[in-house]
Amino acid sequence: MENIGVPGKYGLENYGIKNAGKIYWNAQPSVLVAEAVKRGEGVLSPDGAIMVSTGARTGRSPKDKFIVDNGTEEEKGIDWTSVNVKISPEKFDKLYTKMLGYVQGKDLFVADLEAGADPAYTLPIRVITEYAWSNLFANDLFIRPDLSVRPDRVPEFTVINVPELEAIKGEDGTNSEAFVIVNFLKKIVLIGGTKYAGEIKKSIFSVMNLILPLKGVMTMHCSANVGKDGDTALFFGLSGTGKTTLSSDPERLLIGDDEHGWSDNGVFNFEGGCYAKMIKLSQEHEPLIWDAVHKFSSVLENVVYDELTHEIDFDDDSLTENTRGAYPIHFIDGIVEEGHAGHPKNIFMLTADASGVLPPISKLSREQAMYYFMSGYTSKLAGTETGITEPQPSFSTCFGQPFLPLHPSVYAEMLGKRIDENNSNVWLLNTGWSGGPYGVGSRFKLPYTRAFVRAALTGGFDNVKFVTEPFFGLEIPTSCPDVPAEVLNPRDTWADKAAYDEAAKKLAAAFVKNFGKYAERTSQKIIDAGPKA
Repeated sequence: MENIGVPGKYGLENYGIKNAGKIYWNAQPSVLVAEAVKRGEGVLSPDGAIMVSTGARTGRSPKDKFIVDNGTEEEKGIDWTSVNVKISPEKFDKLYTKMLGYVQGKDLFVADLEAGADPAYTLPIRVITEYAWSNLFANDLFIRPDLSVRPDRVPEFTVINVPELEAIKGEDGTNSEAFVIVNFLKKIVLIGGTKYAGEIKKSIFSVMNLILPLKGVMTMHCSANVGKDGDTALFFGLSGTGKTTLSSDPERLLIGDDEHGWSDNGVFNFEGGCYAKMIKLSQEHEPLIWDAVHKFSSVLENVVYDELTHEIDFDDDSLTENTRGAYPIHFIDGIVEEGHAGHPKNIFMLTADASGVLPPISKLSREQAMYYFMSGYTSKLAGTETGITEPQPSFSTCFGQPFLPLHPSVYAEMLGKRIDENNSNVWLLNTGWSGGPYGVGSRFKLPYTRAFVRAALTGGFDNVKFVTEPFFGLEIPTSCPDVPAEVLNPRDTWADKAAYDEAAKKLAAAFVKNFGKYAERTSQKIIDAGPKA
């Protein structure tokens, strides 16, 4: 094996990797971009971003994610469900042995990075990839310690990413050729059969979601920013609800766009980069993100571009609606350099309600906050999955169910405790539809949504009267600066009031049915804070 770059003293032989080709250690972005182009992994945009295709898998593969059941003390708290699926140590070892054989003679790219910006909770990680662009993605997304300290770092968790290595369904204990396996005993994540880079990012998030709560840190699938007066805000939400867009605010400093911890010290970013949806990206409405992905060494996944000019069409979803862009956080103007700030004064829970029922903004009590946090509601739109012909309610516990190894109540109880300790305001923010459901009504205008957020952050609702909505018990403001009053109450925006009432009852019933699975381990106060079927 030929080492190129700045190798770590903890060598690849510690993983059993032998007879590989060239090992590119902690390569600079320029080297990774050049190697990716030379190897035909992608092409350059006019601004120097590397544009790649991930093939058939353009998103995460949740049914191909596993956790090794080693029977350790640490694993006893894992909530073994259809999300956290067991695989035996023997099956893991078999696939791992396949990987060791597969990488012989192949060039590999190794990056020694970190997760967790608070020094008290930093996790040294290593990412080993067969693609140069995958390593560039990891370098963009995670925290990049100074090159001078990397050789002496011993990784506490390692991701080995070999997309071209495929499993044999059934024989290897997998559901398909793809596999994402977390082994907490061996401190390894093994990924194969999928090129989608988000698996690298989210596997480390899953790791943090087990180890940090055991240390008293609440882990969160949210973005975060801070105002000039030091007021921190959190934005919880599933993909497509606006987490990244709303936290990238020119008037505030960005802490991070997706994954954070909340400790006794305050909020801290897990990452050193951003991974934003690119579909319909607009320079007018999202100037910070637009500028970031038009810089050298950003990674663009599955965007459509002109074969001759390489100009990008961000509106084209012919490959997937889940087009993505990855870039270091410092590509955004106005960030918190150290990656952490104080306790949040305001918490926003985002939903893109395609039924057109929920108000654009409402204030939540503590119990309502825990209810909607555990519910993690948004909508699946027609055509996004086979068999979905009309918008469907979609619930993802704590706004991050696929990445939560522990029972949802653990994370919800930590949220309630933090809200109590810091007297945080909590808001439910609907970035979805108004005036009717998807296909009839229209989506809330982004300037309106930004105005709602701005009013909440600056005390614009302090002296405003609130009214209680009858189906969900939500408190709705009667006015908001820069927003027409007639859009605040969703029922008023529907021409057919009876149709609204039926849609509201239907959505309320879906909430109640979904929450039933938490009832056994949830207080009656929280259950009563939800809608009434």
